[in-house]
Amino acid sequence: MALSDVREKPAARPEAARRLEQVKDKVAACIQCGTCSASCPNAEFMDMTPRRMWRALLAGRVETVFLSQTFILCASCYMCTLRCPRGLPLTWAMAGLKQAAFSLYPDRFRRSALFYRAFMDNIRQYGRVREMEMMTRYFLALKHPLVPLGYTSMGIRLMAKHKLHLRLPSAGPGRLAPLFDRAGRQEG
Repeated sequence: MALSDVREKPAARPEAARRLEQVKDKVAACIQCGTCSASCPNAEFMDMTPRRMWRALLAGRVETVFLSQTFILCASCYMCTLRCPRGLPLTWAMAGLKQAAFSLYPDRFRRSALFYRAFMDNIRQYGRVREMEMMTRYFLALKHPLVPLGYTSMGIRLMAKHKLHLRLPSAGPGRLAPLFDRAGRQEG
């Protein structure tokens, strides 16, 4: 993806531009203390720290943000939000960046969007993650039969340690479906 593509896309998609402005407004009070980066369990895997990403976003360097993997690696654990001395909704802001990216760059973030959808569907259905079913849904959504082979050795190791459990999927919308529906109505 070229930088020129990143600069032009938000203007062409008003809903994504609106989402980006909402995210900027939510993090505008950031004092750059670095607590979010120090709290993040995935910070060591990110190509820039969350603190640097917020700074880039506030400085108008949206292309830098969308070319990084930082917001995609957010696990939505809420540690940054809970520990932020300003009380900023950083987890919400990360989710907003994901939504904008998935809308603006569907090809680049296709795998991330499919994984996120499989994860959220699993939570909606069971109230927790059933790893085997979630990954099966994700692999089926990818429609690429060779991708699961890359995860075979990890799956075998997890099964040997009894970390993965084979369970049949249950039918129905799940106990959390009404909660998800209500949240969707409030957001929309």
